[in-house]
Amino acid sequence: MTDSTPRAASHSAVLPTGDWPELLPGWVWLCGAGPGDPGLMTLHGLNALQQADVIVYDALVQKDILAWARPDAELIYAGKRGGKPSAKQQDISLTLVDLAKAGRRVLRLKGGDPFVFGRGGEEAQTLVQHDVPVRIIPGISAGIGGLAYAGIPVTHRDVNQSVTFVTGHDQTGETTNLNWKAISQGSQVLVIYMGMKHIARIAGALLDAGRAANEPVAVVTEATTKNQQVLETTLENVVADIEASDLEPPAIICIGRSVKMRQVLDWQGMLEGKPARNLDPLGRGRPAEER
Repeated sequence: MTDSTPRAASHSAVLPTGDWPELLPGWVWLCGAGPGDPGLMTLHGLNALQQADVIVYDALVQKDILAWARPDAELIYAGKRGGKPSAKQQDISLTLVDLAKAGRRVLRLKGGDPFVFGRGGEEAQTLVQHDVPVRIIPGISAGIGGLAYAGIPVTHRDVNQSVTFVTGHDQTGETTNLNWKAISQGSQVLVIYMGMKHIARIAGALLDAGRAANEPVAVVTEATTKNQQVLETTLENVVADIEASDLEPPAIICIGRSVKMRQVLDWQGMLEGKPARNLDPLGRGRPAEER
């Protein structure tokens, strides 16, 4: 974990009038910064940024969000990225304890939501075990917000009555301890975080579990940012199509018929003047308002 002071040029972000909570010395607030777009940061998160003495932030937190911090706030980078040198989780957790015990007002800023594959539960438990008071500020998870920016609803009445969010690897960094057969049978739509590294194993396991080879798949990289890319493919072709592309993590992978809805809901494409590719991608044969 390293100290870091560079940040984008500071610009004002004014909270609306309200009874906003105060970040007190010796407290740690664990906050989700959302999937990338600074506009998806919550007002509670903005309030925390403007009060914190020190901000311990992850790799996926955008610089534009850090620019809303107090000019004199200390920024500490604690990013964890697969395959790259990263701070140890124990060191991050104990650093938060030390900062709080020193009387600092601490903001732990994490991409997405701190409790969705973000190790926020571990960090919060460590803090409580060391008698450090905490506040949890939820954030928009990439598995919901990132797919929405891609024009993919994670639930749709004509597609699914359940959705499963799953990590692409277990605590060992592998997929072996995940019951992919049960996961496959558990819901119609699967949303996989951190799954690109093991996509060949995951796709193979899902096919072996009975998922259809032509089932729609979307791979969304750098979701909600200006660098967002979306690959539409199928379960049998996803490995080859990723290999043939220039896509790099971080990525959200969505598997299920809801991916077809991108054909009519690619709102970012529409902003660029592109028409909807298919007004009835699910083949309902009637207007969407008719049930």
